[in-house]
Amino acid sequence: MCQLLGMNCNVPTDIVFSFTGFATRGGRTDVHNDGWGIAFFEGAGVRHFVDYEAAIASPVAELIKRWPIKSKNVIAHIRKATQGRIALENCHPFVRELWGRYWVFAHNGDLKDFVPTLNGAFRRVGTTDSELAFCYLLQELRRRFGDTPPALPELCRAMRELSSEIAANGTFNMMLSDGNALFAHCSTQLHYVVRQHPFSTANLSDEDLSVDFSKVTTPNDRVAVIVTAPLTTNERWTQFAPGELKVFVDGAPLDL
Repeated sequence: MCQLLGMNCNVPTDIVFSFTGFATRGGRTDVHNDGWGIAFFEGAGVRHFVDYEAAIASPVAELIKRWPIKSKNVIAHIRKATQGRIALENCHPFVRELWGRYWVFAHNGDLKDFVPTLNGAFRRVGTTDSELAFCYLLQELRRRFGDTPPALPELCRAMRELSSEIAANGTFNMMLSDGNALFAHCSTQLHYVVRQHPFSTANLSDEDLSVDFSKVTTPNDRVAVIVTAPLTTNERWTQFAPGELKVFVDGAPLDL
């Protein structure tokens, strides 16, 4: 299956370190070589990069490793295809508009029995179960709340209900963000770490690379990194429980 990477911060931060280790799993240290993608929120806009080449061989991925784009919310994905051919339109993350802002979504899993009816407001372009699930999520959020976005606690409750409904049809590890919050649902495997003062050195597990975060941060910075499997060897990662949905705001999980 695929792998997911997300970052949620209280100040714009670059994801170069984490993405470097993550991309290595796209064809070198793991078999996720059927495409990749990454999306960065920046104000009301989104920088969106996808490629059907393996992340380890993609010139676009090399650009991201060397370009310190700063964002408060980032979602990345490396693909091992289960549904849908290897093609650009099937690469995650996917982007749609709802309530006048962009939403970004990526999924790890297989939803073989998921065949919802879409009413036309959101349609998939490719042929993946993942994009179908994304369109259904947004469709149901609009059906529940109309044209007025709900408060975060209401949105979180709706996301828990919809994620459980979709997960009943297979494996549904996913990340979703509107640039304000990052939602992460676990069916089988997700982990997170919160980096904050006092910062220390982190060592990647997939690359011979370390960063002393105390030299590139301020005492007020806080960064949450969410990933399928831990990226570093010397940090304490927290594992999600199966069926758990967490929402991250300003670099920390909220109890909602």
